[in-house]
Parts: sequence; C-alpha cells; structure tokens
Amino acid sequence: MKTKYIFVTGGVTSSLGKGIISASLGKLLQARGFKVSIQKLDPYINVDPGTLNPYEHGECYVTEDGAETDLDLGHYERFLSVSTSQANNVTTGRVYQSVINKERRGDYLGKTVQVIPHITDEIKRRILMLGRKQKLDMVITEIGGTVGDIESLPYIEAVRQLKWELGPSNVLYIHLTLVPFLSATGELKTKPTQHSVKELLENGIQPDILVLRTEHELNMDLRRKVASFCNVNLESVIQSINVSTIYEVPLLMQKEKLDISVLQKLNIPAKNKPGLELWKEFLKKLKKPRYKVRVALVGKYVELADSYKSINESFIHAGAVNDCAVEVKYVHSEEIFEDNLDECFEDIKGILVAPGFGDRGIDGKILAAKYAREKDIPFFGICLGLQCAVVEFARNVLGFEKAHSTEMERKTPYPVIDLMEEQKGILEKGGTMRLGAYPCRVKKDTKTFAAYNKDKVSERHRHRYEFNNKYLHAFEKAGMIATGINPQTNLVEIMEIRSNKWFVGVQFHPEYRSTVINPHPLFVNFIKATIS
Repeated sequence: MKTKYIFVTGGVTSSLGKGIISASLGKLLQARGFKVSIQKLDPYINVDPGTLNPYEHGECYVTEDGAETDLDLGHYERFLSVSTSQANNVTTGRVYQSVINKERRGDYLGKTVQVIPHITDEIKRRILMLGRKQKLDMVITEIGGTVGDIESLPYIEAVRQLKWELGPSNVLYIHLTLVPFLSATGELKTKPTQHSVKELLENGIQPDILVLRTEHELNMDLRRKVASFCNVNLESVIQSINVSTIYEVPLLMQKEKLDISVLQKLNIPAKNKPGLELWKEFLKKLKKPRYKVRVALVGKYVELADSYKSINESFIHAGAVNDCAVEVKYVHSEEIFEDNLDECFEDIKGILVAPGFGDRGIDGKILAAKYAREKDIPFFGICLGLQCAVVEFARNVLGFEKAHSTEMERKTPYPVIDLMEEQKGILEKGGTMRLGAYPCRVKKDTKTFAAYNKDKVSERHRHRYEFNNKYLHAFEKAGMIATGINPQTNLVEIMEIRSNKWFVGVQFHPEYRSTVINPHPLFVNFIKATIS
C-alpha cells in the first residue's frame, strides 16, 4: 500500500484540539493494524521551540533523537506509544533556513527564490520524507494555527498541491472548527464553521471531513445544514463534544466512526476492528479510583499548566496504575519562604520539583527539597529539581554553606553542580545542551532499581549542567547515593537518599517517556509512595 497522507487543519479559533483529534485518529488507525505516525507543521519562524519561553508556548518536548519540538508531539507519543523524531516537527524557521542554505550553495542555479515553488517544495519534501523514511501506511499531519493566518498560507498551498500530485485517493483533508453555543438564545451557531470552510475553499482545499467542536450535542438537522453548506457528505460531519479527559476522545471518535470515514475516503477496506481493551481498562481506572492523593508541583511557570504538560499527564498515567486520583497543587517557587513552608505544603503527600532554567525561583525550589527531606515526604526532583536537592544537601548536611550551581552562582566555592566541560565557551543558546536519549546503569538494591526492575535504561535529557563528581564521595558518605550512572561518561544520572521513604532526583526527563499503555515506572513508584 502506498503511504496515505491525512492533513488536519483548524478554523475559527486556536486551541480547539487539533493535536488530540490527530492523536485519537492515529490511535484508532493503529489499533486497526496500520503503521501510523503524526507530524506537526508549526508556522512560527523560530527554528524550534527550544529557546521559547514556556509562558509563550508551553513545554518544549524532546524526542529520542534530541529534537526540541512542540508539546503536541508529546500527545502523539502518549497516545500511540511510538517514538517521534526531528522529522515529526517542521517549523517555518527550519524550512526557510534550509531553502536559504540551498540558495547560498547555488543549488537553485541563480533562479529567483520564491515562496512558490521553493518554500512549498521544501514543505512537501519534509512531509513526504517522514512516510518514505519510516515506510508508514499513513502520515497524519497537523497544521498549526488557523486557516486564514498569513503564516500558515505556505503550508495550506503545499498540502493543496500534494493532493494534485499524489492523487485524491492518497490525500485526505480533515477540518476542525468550533460550533459555539449562544446562551442568550439557546442556539448552536454554524456560521463560523461555514466561514472557515469558505476561507479554506478560497485557498483551493475542499475538506473531506469536518470535525465540529461543541459543548452540546449536535442534532441531525444541524449536521445536515453543515454538510449542505460546506459541501461534504452527512456522515463526514463528525461531532467532538467536550469530555472530562482527553483520553476519552479516541473512543468518542470511534463512536462517531471517524476512522471508518477516513478509510472509506482513502479506498482502504476497514477489515480489523480497533483493539482498545487496554485503553478502556486505563479509562475505567482513571474514572473510578480507589484512592486520592494531593501532590505539590513546585515550579516557576505554574500559571500556565501547559508548561508542565508531560509531567501532568505522567501523574494521570501513574495514578491510574495505582487506582489513585492525583490532585496537583501548583506551588510557585518564587512564593516559597522559610516562614510559609507548612502553609505551602499543607495536606501534601508528595513533592515534585520541576525542571527549568535560570535563577528565578531557585531558592524556593531548594527550600522545597529541604522540607521534603526533613519531613520525610516522598520527593521527586527532575533535572533542575535534582540539582536543587543536591545544592540543599550540600549546604545543610555536608556543611558547604555557599554551595551552588555555577549556572546560578559562577564564583561559588562549592560548585556541586557545574557546566559540562564540552559546553564551556559556547555562547549560543539553541541546540547546545545534552539532548535526547542516553544510557543509564542503575544500581541494584535501590528504590530506583525497584521501580525499573532492570539495571540498564535509556532516558531523554535536556540540560547543560551536571553533578560535579569531585564531590560524589562526600555525598555518598553522608547518605545521598548516586544510583544511576551514565556508563559512557560516568556522569551522575540519578541520586537518592536511602534513609528517606522515597527521595529520588533524576538528571533526565522521565515524563517524556510516560504513555497511557506504558506509564513511567518512576512516576508509578512515586505515586505509590504517596499512598502508603
């Protein structure tokens, strides 16, 4: 079978859930036995989200091969349990960078470089490359932004051309729009959808399937009206009503027969029924938990929950395994002081200190680590969270009063966290960190080994600074043990305090590996420790 290409566009407003619809469709097709991957086309001119402020764009998701990508790739992996790569996230910045580099090399033989055909050709090349490289049955491509945005136009034109080039049976367009409810009149309004489809038609694309986001059930008359005005079949008008959790959406889309409509329009027999037993079991546990715990997430971007999207989802996955509802209390690290620690962590059963960069809020994170250690509250430190726990232990247990990370205090007399040797002298921010998957050897008879149940693991990284091995002997003698080591570089990856109930810090980002079907074992054991 030739690779089929499905394009998901959005209209009316942003944040309608194109990523969730794409991931849900991918899950249904995968459950039918097809080899599927999902790609995100991002219209912004940044090369990648790596240098974007989390308040601006939410978290930066890191793939196995070290690509800093859009957070939607996290949804793709959590739903499909398939690793994504650099090829799964395309930005305008990367596209233009590639075209300009080619022009400088003389690849265009002196021709005038233009949006059409050069930019659109580069976009098409990157779309097709994913399907051919991985030999996929289907590629679902989500186009960021909304139809009508100036920055999205080259992408819309590129996917328009692909239907003409590949043939109508190999390309499918899904358009996601909003059907707002006017409470004053008690009506659902279809006009925004009609205008959005009209805008898409003006750009040469007739949607094959419409997915309508709504707060209320859409009756058949309303569906028929949308089908008539937007020139689609009645069965191709799909309802996407609000649900209590994003993990219900695949089952909702199955009920609406989205996957069957897609297969019919791509001339593919719908032979196998989706096997979603494990997914349904997960949802059952998620909706009817036996326990409930409250954990604190300490960070400096807590005003925007998407800044810690993967961590939040990992709590959901781990909670379901433990038959437990995890309530997250966001604690701003800049608002933590010595005299309000009890207030900040009242009724808290576990403390997670989140990753981040820079010195803003660092003192609050260090205090949170100290509070967890002294009160023996289960503690989980991720990346900077580990580093804060190390600094706290050095100051208050080892007696290194001015110990710090050289990221925060360059002239500290006790640089327990220091810059990697190969990073010294590098000034550019983008792409200079230890990124992607690295191996880790786990010591036996530790809480970490009890979680993984194996001594060799691979985890994803995104950082510049490391534990300074010069101080390792002093730490281990005092009770903070290095339980995970990179076998290639001897860098410390995991540290834990054995005398505490559960006190683990990791230099990597375990949240990037947690999926619905395979929750991350460290999150699972952390939540388990908060219950017992």
